[in-house]
Amino acid sequence: MKTKIYGFSLLIVSFVGIQSCAPVYQCGDERPTGSISGGNRLVAVVEERDALCDEVKVKDEENRFLLKKNQSLAYMNDSLITRNTELVGEYAALESEHEQLKETHEELKKEHINLGERYSAMMSDNFQRGYYYEEQLKNREAKLAQRERELEARQRRIEELERIIARQDSIARRLNQLLRDALLGFKADELTIEIKQGKVYVSMSDKLMFTSGSAEVQAKGKEALTILARVLNANPEFEIAVEGHTDNVPINNSKIYKDNWDLSVARATSMVRLLTDIHSVDPLRVTASGRGEYDPKSTNSTSEGRAQNRRTEIILSPKLEELMMLIGE
Repeated sequence: MKTKIYGFSLLIVSFVGIQSCAPVYQCGDERPTGSISGGNRLVAVVEERDALCDEVKVKDEENRFLLKKNQSLAYMNDSLITRNTELVGEYAALESEHEQLKETHEELKKEHINLGERYSAMMSDNFQRGYYYEEQLKNREAKLAQRERELEARQRRIEELERIIARQDSIARRLNQLLRDALLGFKADELTIEIKQGKVYVSMSDKLMFTSGSAEVQAKGKEALTILARVLNANPEFEIAVEGHTDNVPINNSKIYKDNWDLSVARATSMVRLLTDIHSVDPLRVTASGRGEYDPKSTNSTSEGRAQNRRTEIILSPKLEELMMLIGE
């Protein structure tokens, strides 16, 4: 990978040198329709310069496309996180409403008994008054029956939500155990696995995955991704987000990456390409993003803290289609 980068850099230097000579026309100018006047060497140099111009233009277009796609995926990820927070709030509201309905139900039952007793007493004294209370009792009974039906419907909905959430938590715990068993050979300072908010986080340190300032995955990191990909392909019910992180130490003398944010995105993209291109993980399940130094796991004031912050996280989230359909109803 480094050889390719150095080779491309040499091509760029050659391209700049050729362009500065401008023997016939410059890069980006309209090319003449006829042949170029001059010796064979001049023609060869101009043709090579034109090919490099075309390659740079293609690379620029690819870079703009990837940046737009990354922004779209980051927006989609934020939307899903926001929707998940809303669902948790709706669930809490349903529980509260359920408790209120239970209390109302008990009150209506007591009131029903009280009306029945009053109805019996009034029947002996005054038939007309008894008739009035009979109508009142019927109305109360109808309201009580309606409330009971509503309570039963809400109870069924709550139980269904609880069932789906419990099943997703169970799936996440099972996947967590599968990953722990599969990645048992890696050290704690290289790779950690944990469950947070129903998602499985696989945190891979740059010590395992990359050399300093590079986005090329090392051999041991590729080994970890190979094992991880087997588990991911066997569990297609999880969405996969690959998220790059760095410490706050600026990048020095890098001709490839502008800053830590740029490097974190490149590292996430590099891992995604290995998962999808080499290990056949479905690209529709995967997103790549970079947080740079702006989501630290620990303090950046110590070397140990900075080492924890230099990581790439693979976040596995259960698909929410069934839960979303239930909420939509």
